[in-house]
Amino acid sequence: MNSDSTNRRTRFAALTMSLLFFGLLFVVPFAHAQESDESAVAATESVSALDLYNQGGAFMHILLVCSIGTIAVAVYCFIQISRNKMAPKSLVERVNASMAERDVSTAYSVCESSSSSYGRVLAGALLKVNFDRDLSNKASMMDAAAEAIDEEEHRQMVWVNYLNIFATLAPMIGLLGTVWGMIEAFDKLATTSGDPKELAGGIKIAMVTTAGGLMVGIPAMFFYFFFRDRLQGVMTTVQKHASFAIDILSGEIRLQGAATGNEAQGSAEGE
Repeated sequence: MNSDSTNRRTRFAALTMSLLFFGLLFVVPFAHAQESDESAVAATESVSALDLYNQGGAFMHILLVCSIGTIAVAVYCFIQISRNKMAPKSLVERVNASMAERDVSTAYSVCESSSSSYGRVLAGALLKVNFDRDLSNKASMMDAAAEAIDEEEHRQMVWVNYLNIFATLAPMIGLLGTVWGMIEAFDKLATTSGDPKELAGGIKIAMVTTAGGLMVGIPAMFFYFFFRDRLQGVMTTVQKHASFAIDILSGEIRLQGAATGNEAQGSAEGE
């Protein structure tokens, strides 16, 4: 219980920090530098993020798509990559109770009907059950479970890796927009009167894409590392539950009160 409450507090803190980070990036407006003259100070004009987006040009549209993709994938990972979703406690208890009674068909049907990673992992392992072999063919079951765990981790890492893609692409797209904008600014300067103010304005607009790329890339990189570590922790839990259930079926672990569905790991005794 202490471990679960600690994990929940950690996830809540990470989510809170993420929301605050997004708030700082998208709520705080950009402002022009104040003029030294007092009359100019009173008339200082603020520039919103939407104004800068419009000034950034076509590259900002690509960055907008990357930002939407980052948010969508992050929300999906928050929902999918969790112990309650990938290894439901009720499913683990039902499977352990069936394993203690050596009711393989019930355990398999329960796992097969579940959409969780734990259910798919154990369903593959139960196909290898053979009571005529030593420990009910435990070695083959463990091998099948290990293969299924690798497949499940790869399935979820596909989504997590999208965050890494956005974290890599967004700053590069922003840099490309900056370089492209500076080329246009210098080309315009070379064909006009050479006003430095015109050059400075063009460079400022070009730099907007770099800022936009970093605003997308930094949160995407944070979410990538966060969900990658979270997935590894959840898959370790799935592996422990699957190994425990196989040990029950093989007879290496006996449960007290298995028929009533007590939690496995809290009521287990080694033979």
